[in-house]
Amino acid sequence: MGKRMPALFIGHGNPVNAITDNVYRRKWIEIGAALRKPKAILCISAHWVTEGTYIHVSEKPQTIHDFLWFPREMYAIHYPVSGAPDIAKSILEHLKDFGVKEETAWGLDHGCWSPLISMFPVADVPVFQLSIDYKKSLKEHYELGKQLKYLRDEDILIVGTGNIVHNLIELVFDGAPNSWALEFDSIIKDRIKENDMESIFNFEKYGNAAKFSVPTLEHFIPLMYVLGVRDPADKIKFFNESIDLSSVSMTSFVLK
Repeated sequence: MGKRMPALFIGHGNPVNAITDNVYRRKWIEIGAALRKPKAILCISAHWVTEGTYIHVSEKPQTIHDFLWFPREMYAIHYPVSGAPDIAKSILEHLKDFGVKEETAWGLDHGCWSPLISMFPVADVPVFQLSIDYKKSLKEHYELGKQLKYLRDEDILIVGTGNIVHNLIELVFDGAPNSWALEFDSIIKDRIKENDMESIFNFEKYGNAAKFSVPTLEHFIPLMYVLGVRDPADKIKFFNESIDLSSVSMTSFVLK
């Protein structure tokens, strides 16, 4: 055990970012190269939503292509990392009072593997996922995240992947950012800097900007876990600070 491992929130956005040359992928490559190699990666993705909370304990997680009508190359991607069943089961024991259960049928969804194949292309770091319970409040997700903070002292990299702004109905290819997307993205970044969790939990108070930016919660929830493992001594570094496709925030940050 050495210096505390950083934690990451990644705006993963369009899955095709994983196979094209773009500013987001280039930054993922840069961030990954700057990190020391972790013992394992625990990923909380917007794309594993469950009733109850589950942790994946398989030795060989499958690469899940959980999207439709994408280029053929996307379905050929295989991220051949191992799982981390021993670590996952130790977390289960740590969270025994929170009703977390083990699961083997999931794997790695595109919210997880699409940035990680650029950050850790050698696929030599074990990866496993924790699901997000759609019945929990944002504060409950945050409190569960706080229970995972100790993992940073055990060389586990915690990665939450979602989007601060995620509205596919308003999506426009090659479109300019919507004003409400820019507004809400800026508001939440400021609240993160201030560590104002109550305002983040109650983001609806920001009116139409919030209503359009977070029409459903699943892409916002992973942010709660990363903020939950935040330490008062952490410095925060934002990257990929932009709105893609008019209505998807790629804003990401590192805590270290």
